[in-house]
Amino acid sequence: MLEAIHLSKSYSSGKALDDVSIQMLPGQICGLLGRNGAGKTTLFRILCGLIKPDSGKMVMASQRNKPVGGIIERPGLYPYLNAYDNIKLFAGIQGAPANKEAIHQSLLKVGLPVDRKDPVRNFSLGMKQRLGIAIALLNNPEYLVLDEPFSGLDPIGVTALINLITDLAVKENISILLSSHLMGELTRCCNYLYVMDKGRLVNKGTTAQLIGHHIHNFNITAQNITSSIVLQKYSPTIGVNGASIVCNADEIPALLNQLLAEGILVTSCTPELSLEQLVNTPLL
Repeated sequence: MLEAIHLSKSYSSGKALDDVSIQMLPGQICGLLGRNGAGKTTLFRILCGLIKPDSGKMVMASQRNKPVGGIIERPGLYPYLNAYDNIKLFAGIQGAPANKEAIHQSLLKVGLPVDRKDPVRNFSLGMKQRLGIAIALLNNPEYLVLDEPFSGLDPIGVTALINLITDLAVKENISILLSSHLMGELTRCCNYLYVMDKGRLVNKGTTAQLIGHHIHNFNITAQNITSSIVLQKYSPTIGVNGASIVCNADEIPALLNQLLAEGILVTSCTPELSLEQLVNTPLL
């Protein structure tokens, strides 16, 4: 288990972290939500040992040479080298195995081809993120921290990266901490969420707890939804392909069953949750 206990950090511009405590359990995916400037990157730099906190401490239950691997802000790749040579270079720096088989395994683990020879400046943003994760995983760390990993990715790239992160947690039992200022990506893959604002931890809980407590707006997509009678009691706002309603999260399962009984073919039911709701109405 990794624990950050009462961490604080100040710069000349002000306090970046103010008494922040988090923990990561084995195989758990945790999300760190917050606006730009909330203190997420400062916390990640402390977790990776790049800077020291002014107060507080880190506790890591690890016997490995490299307990934590991470990407801070963006992957620091050599754009003129290919993927193979990037991994070989970083493996040499970190004292990790740098033979052909080990490098191929690193590429395959993150879903990159082993035979691509062109420089990584030609890679898509999603492929660069995967390569950065492969480098972060050198020397088999127990903990992985990824700062804004979904930034700039298209929906297909986001889904592919979520699948990779989930596989690493489930199959490799790696504890993973992700940061973002966007709700959707983290709620799709995280077991637990922390919410930061102005350097402080203002909310936390399992993803299910936070969704159940805060979400009251849902978008239901169905081609024939205007014919529903049961939906009318929610005073829906009808759109082109569906409807928006306000209700408690625990009402949704019964509502979907009632819509099905009416012959309404629901293709999706998406909760709407804003960062402002999590900041302003904490469970803490």
